[in-house]
Amino acid sequence: MIRELRDRDDIEELVRAFYDEVFVDPLIGPIFTDIARVDVARHLPIMFDFWETVLLGTGTYRRNALQVHLVLSSRTPLRPEHFERWLELWEGAVATRFDGEKAERAVLQARRIAGSIQRRIAGRSGSEFETIGYRDTGAGASAASGDAG
Repeated sequence: MIRELRDRDDIEELVRAFYDEVFVDPLIGPIFTDIARVDVARHLPIMFDFWETVLLGTGTYRRNALQVHLVLSSRTPLRPEHFERWLELWEGAVATRFDGEKAERAVLQARRIAGSIQRRIAGRSGSEFETIGYRDTGAGASAASGDAG
């Protein structure tokens, strides 16, 4: 039954279901099990805190998610297809269990987080707006804007 995502209990259900899929996934599962050697009993409470902070604003997560991924990427390259699969699994876990504003936020924030971490791993800005450039303020700019004299 799909219902509104409301509290920490719902977040725990979501995160557990997501990791059940992640650990058996042929593409990203080995990154978690063989390379990162994630200890589920230790990792899940951290992820509960992370998503509770993201979705409910509790401030319970006090770690550096980027640093963990930078270290992991130094051990095995994290490629766009890894992030895409992570997102597919996350979005599937959300969609099959929850709806409403917080569920939508869970998907949106996951996309933002995945994009930011990918850009930072590539040595770029974490901002999705990194490609915004400056407008030319020279003589050509006024002509282009319709201010022909």
